[in-house]
Amino acid sequence: MGRCSWASSERLKKYHDLEWGVPSHDDNYLFEMLILEGFQAGLSWDIILKKRKAFQEAFEGFDPKVVSRFDDEKVDKLMSNVTLIRNRLKMISAIKNASAFLAIQQEFGSFDRYIWHFTNNTSLDPKIATEEELMAKTPLSEKVSKDLKKRGFKFVGPVIIQSYLEAIGIYNHHLMSCDWH
Repeated sequence: MGRCSWASSERLKKYHDLEWGVPSHDDNYLFEMLILEGFQAGLSWDIILKKRKAFQEAFEGFDPKVVSRFDDEKVDKLMSNVTLIRNRLKMISAIKNASAFLAIQQEFGSFDRYIWHFTNNTSLDPKIATEEELMAKTPLSEKVSKDLKKRGFKFVGPVIIQSYLEAIGIYNHHLMSCDWH
């Protein structure tokens, strides 16, 4: 099968085939992916996927209401969990991002409505032929990043948000040669 070249391990192939680029409108999934993308900064996505189950358990199913109530004691517990990426700044930002996520849900009715309003609820397909055409950030990821930061989010720079927009299906960045395009 023809896949995007980054899907090199079995774990990455499964993620590529079943999740990446599939338009998602589930708020808990959108929250999970936003938090995981933040933890991925400086690391490989394969590492994140390897630790994903541990993150799902530690972050209690990525329920933003629960995560927003994590306190210093919970952060210390998370920091002692060897199955996670133990970065205190990322842990604290995940908790703050949960509160900001809830504020967006309150304002827009759902995070889904908020994140998809940037493209009028449409997936974008720039029809990428080669990896050289892929950009680490786009005007859209810069716009979304700026708005998220204004709303109090952390670890949401334009490169992280570009990856996030691809993951949740706002961008279809499967190469034209990929069977999943």
